[in-house]
Amino acid sequence: MKLENYPARNYQSERLTFRPLVLDDMRVWQEFLQDPRATEYFPDFMKGINPTRALHWIEKQICRYRDKKGGLLAILEKETGNFIGQSGLIVQDVNGKEELEIGYHLLPKYWGHGYATEAAIFFKNLAFNSFKADSVISNIEVRNVASQRVAERNGLRNSEQTKWMDLDIFVYRLKKENF
Repeated sequence: MKLENYPARNYQSERLTFRPLVLDDMRVWQEFLQDPRATEYFPDFMKGINPTRALHWIEKQICRYRDKKGGLLAILEKETGNFIGQSGLIVQDVNGKEELEIGYHLLPKYWGHGYATEAAIFFKNLAFNSFKADSVISNIEVRNVASQRVAERNGLRNSEQTKWMDLDIFVYRLKKENF
C-alpha cells in the first residue's frame, strides 16, 4: 500500500494546521516522550529520557513520507501556531496485513480540547476521500480508554484484540462501506 502525494501540502481543519515534521521539531517532541502521562501506553523501549529517541521518531516519519508509507504530521493550533502534537495516516503491518492507521498523539497540556478527535476525523476523511482507502484503523492499547473514545467519536469500532509491538491492543476499524 502506497500513499502517493502524502503529505502533498499542509492541511487544515477548523482549528488545526497539519504540516510535515522537520528535525527542528525534535525539542518539543522530546518533551512529549519524557512525559510519563503521554507515553503511559507506549512500548517500554519508547519511554524515558533519551535525546536520540525524539530524533529517531521524527526521522522515521520523514522516511515514511519518502517511502509513501504515510507518516505522522505536526499538529499546530491555528490561533497560536503552537505545536500541540502529531497526527496522520500511517501504513502499518498488523498481523501480517498492511492496514492504514489513523494515529494521534497530543502533548498532555492540550488534552481535553477535542483536538485529537478533530485531527482523527480530518485524517479519516482524507483517507477515504483522497486515498480511496478500503478501511482505516486505530491501534489502541487496551487500557487507553481516552484514545478508544476518540476512535469511537471518529466512527471506528473495536474489531479485534491482538498483540502489536509487544502491546495488547484493540484494533478499531471503519470500513469504506460504513463511511
